[in-house]
Amino acid sequence: MSMTSTTTGLPDRYRPLDRIGPDEPTPTGAIQCWRAKDRVLNRDVAIRVHTPAGPAAHAWITRALTAGGLATPALAMVYDASEGIGSGPGGDMVPGGAAYVVNEWIDGETLAERLTRGPLPDREVRTVLRRLAEGVAEAHRVGLAVGGLTPENVVLRPNGLVGLRAVPAATGTIDGDIAALGALLEACLTGLDPARPGARRLTGPSDLVALVRRARSSEPGQGLSSVAAMAALLAERSRPGPMSAAARAEETDSGWLRRLRDRRPDQADHAVDAAPRHADAEPVRLDPQTLPPVPPVRPGTDPAVAPGAVGGDTIAAGSVAPAAGAYAGSAFAGPADRDDEDFAVLEAGNADDGPFAGDEEEDGARRHRLVVIGLPLLALLVVVGLAWWFGKGVISVAGEVDETPGSTPSASAPAGGSAEPGTVEPGAAVAIAGGDVFDPQGDGDPDNPGSVELAFDGDPATAWSTYEYRGSPAFGNLKDGVGLLLDLGSAQELGAVTVTSPSAGATFEIRTAESAGEAVAAYDVAASGELQGETQLAFDEPVTARYVLVWLTGLVPSEGGFAAEIAEVSVQAAG
Repeated sequence: MSMTSTTTGLPDRYRPLDRIGPDEPTPTGAIQCWRAKDRVLNRDVAIRVHTPAGPAAHAWITRALTAGGLATPALAMVYDASEGIGSGPGGDMVPGGAAYVVNEWIDGETLAERLTRGPLPDREVRTVLRRLAEGVAEAHRVGLAVGGLTPENVVLRPNGLVGLRAVPAATGTIDGDIAALGALLEACLTGLDPARPGARRLTGPSDLVALVRRARSSEPGQGLSSVAAMAALLAERSRPGPMSAAARAEETDSGWLRRLRDRRPDQADHAVDAAPRHADAEPVRLDPQTLPPVPPVRPGTDPAVAPGAVGGDTIAAGSVAPAAGAYAGSAFAGPADRDDEDFAVLEAGNADDGPFAGDEEEDGARRHRLVVIGLPLLALLVVVGLAWWFGKGVISVAGEVDETPGSTPSASAPAGGSAEPGTVEPGAAVAIAGGDVFDPQGDGDPDNPGSVELAFDGDPATAWSTYEYRGSPAFGNLKDGVGLLLDLGSAQELGAVTVTSPSAGATFEIRTAESAGEAVAAYDVAASGELQGETQLAFDEPVTARYVLVWLTGLVPSEGGFAAEIAEVSVQAAG
């Protein structure tokens, strides 16, 4: 298909290939979109042509130039733009070509094509809408309304990312972007295009249903404050597993709407960068390389007051004088204290204040001699005393170790050895009915859930492993731990757990509970130790439990960062 006469005036570097999408009406004309070949860079592009050219396309081209400064994978990049204005005789500006915007060409399946196969899974809905909302929020940050947020323009990239074609659209508003994202969320949940007439039943997780209603609401005070707030809410992980009555009440539409209303606009717009300040909100996790927000430092008042009296903000340390103690009047005192005390002492040594001035100088000389002579003697006495104590203590302990080898207790012992004094004697192995990854502080993507059964299949050659975390063995400073939750089928009296792992040095805990919980605190610590090949942890006393949680608290170096593996878990009854 070739381009029509309305597109004459385009540079020769762009060769049209296919017409894509319907026309976009504008207040002054219409926009047609083509897939074209950039002859210079030898790549496909999306070229959009505004008819007529010239001043009629000025507002659209201005928005396109703003979009060209964005760098987000969720929005198609803007490579080139022109109003189609040339220079006439005498330097006058006259129409001389086509008004166009050249966009990145995004390969992949459109959301409209994907929805023909039905609704998206809940996890995919959250990921797609969150990534798209993050890109739109970046445009809103520079004052650009994106527009064009329709299932036909949203492309699911092969690499799992999401992109929006036709950036920016012919027209758009920030409120319109919020409502359009709500419509896209509804389409993903129902599998139906919200632009088509007809009744539809909105189902899905209650927080997503509430978010749709909030984003599409036109009632004053009920609408969503910003796209950034929507992205932050989509990043919050849904609660897995059974919920208590209180939790179910919080997950209702009214509960989520109340939490959305409680977010102040200034907090919601920056919810990704700072945690909400109200007490009942869930924390927003920070990137490992992002420093937590710190209140601005402001000088203390004079006279000095307690920090709470000035609204709780951080007070500059040098502006508050200590009330008493070792630091009173020292270099940590405020400027007024140094002027009144430290400098006054210096002046006293040079001024003739009366008949006692000579006595004070003599006393000072005696104190100086005492310090010079006494401190070295005191230091010598301390060294002699420490040497005597150290020699006596080390020799005594060494003698006891030589006399009673193997008597030092250990948190973990090789499997098959005798139980430590005061611990339960392990009995027969207990059958494990099932298991799952326990990741209450994760991002909704638990570590390798498909290989959990390899940890209790009876074959030490197969293993379940965590993801690889970068930067720190403490799970990249993203969470406190991750583990395997094992279901024994019924409550039983237990005495020990044996864990086989090639990740020597990883730290872990054995936690138990009679019923499944959603937080780590719901499981009591029965034993803790460090993985060393085959490690058996015997309990101090028999424990009655149905669920056993192998909770990893520290990882070990791996090829790409830090990780841990569990090859086999064996639960023993109390002997």
